[in-house]
Amino acid sequence: MMLGESGGMNGPSNKPITISSSFSHCISFPNLRPSMKKLVQNALQSVLGFRRYLFLFSMFKIRTLRRDKKEGDFFHFLSMIPEDALVLDIGANIGIMTAWLAKHCKKGIVHAIEPIPENFETLTRICRHYNFANVRLHQFALGAEEGQLEMVMPEVKNVKMQGLSHVVHDSITDFNEGRRYAVPQHQLDLLPEIVEEVKAIKIDVENFEYFVFKGGEKMLRKYKPLIYCELWDNENREKCFQLLQGDLGYKIMVLHGGTLVQFDAKIHQNQNFFFVG
Repeated sequence: MMLGESGGMNGPSNKPITISSSFSHCISFPNLRPSMKKLVQNALQSVLGFRRYLFLFSMFKIRTLRRDKKEGDFFHFLSMIPEDALVLDIGANIGIMTAWLAKHCKKGIVHAIEPIPENFETLTRICRHYNFANVRLHQFALGAEEGQLEMVMPEVKNVKMQGLSHVVHDSITDFNEGRRYAVPQHQLDLLPEIVEEVKAIKIDVENFEYFVFKGGEKMLRKYKPLIYCELWDNENREKCFQLLQGDLGYKIMVLHGGTLVQFDAKIHQNQNFFFVG
């Protein structure tokens, strides 16, 4: 799916979108307790409508991401990618990271993969707004086999949590209450038009990473792309480590003091990992 509309990361659109200072203040939730944040989110989703809320939230995060101290690891990953690279954004959600990947890889291609309908709609709208001709959109899930998956967008205190959307699976025990979806599932190894000569992968699939990697094992072995992902300290992490390091020969790295170093579980408490082939 190819796109086009208008604008740049900091430029105007043919249909200007204005994010007021009051909305920005609310959506960033400064100094609010978690319970109060949920009330604000619920009010915004109700007043704006969920789809418009997602678009405005994505726009806000794209414009402010560089100032977010929590995203230093992502921007280090970005700096490691050549401008002409083919990149996979697996779990593209509402397009926040996709936008930065597309801006960076001006001479390359970004394949953004997102199965949840509302998220995919926002991702599409973001790419059109910024006129990203180098983004290809794909509405399906990835896993270890072909078929269909059940996914859920969690709801907490009547707030839809699009960022925590995940596969319904025995290994994922939290945030399973919400709207359910049946989505198509594909294996990366069976998608040569997407993965050929891939240089980098950003993946965020909420504890389903191992199955995605397993479905792309041949591709990973052949191209050894740089991988950036968040892994919780659980069985999924251990399986990913075994597959990527033990079977495929990747180095497990973390960002420490602005430099990539070998991960040491006794020293590092990181959840963001760089797998370097």
